[in-house]
Amino acid sequence: MSELSLASKQQLRHLKRQVQQRLNTCLKIAEQHFQRDFLLPQVNYQVRGLKAGVAYLQQWQIRLNPLLLLENPTDFIQQVVPHELAHLIVYACYGNVRPHGKEWKFVMEQLFHLKSDVYHQFDITNVQGKTFAYSCHCQTHYLSLRRHNRVIRQQAIYRCKQCNSQLQYQAE
Repeated sequence: MSELSLASKQQLRHLKRQVQQRLNTCLKIAEQHFQRDFLLPQVNYQVRGLKAGVAYLQQWQIRLNPLLLLENPTDFIQQVVPHELAHLIVYACYGNVRPHGKEWKFVMEQLFHLKSDVYHQFDITNVQGKTFAYSCHCQTHYLSLRRHNRVIRQQAIYRCKQCNSQLQYQAE
């Protein structure tokens, strides 16, 4: 977060207020349907990398990616915030069920009137970390720093889904 400009920090403060408003709106809808109260979840902005958001069920917490929020404010607030909140609501009402199962889809589609997309479609150019080229018998694959380090430490072996051959690092 320290790499954000002053203007970006001000914009993020404004967007955080919009996130809270969206959470309140969606919570009221869920409370009316389920005839019960839900606590406002704790929200933090410490998700990095490709994920837009993550719901921590037991902590009743939502973590959001601040860079993706800044780059895609309207779609992020409209879709990602309710997506993560739906996970918490489903956990509170149904317990441990499939993360994107029928209960979650019901909350997204019937209560929030949103598409039940599992993955976001945001441009990840500015949040994508360094990748490393690996090859198999049929193509080139790009592994994240984390996966590359697992290969280097001999903690993992990755295979191509097409030809099933082991991926080999292509040193630069």
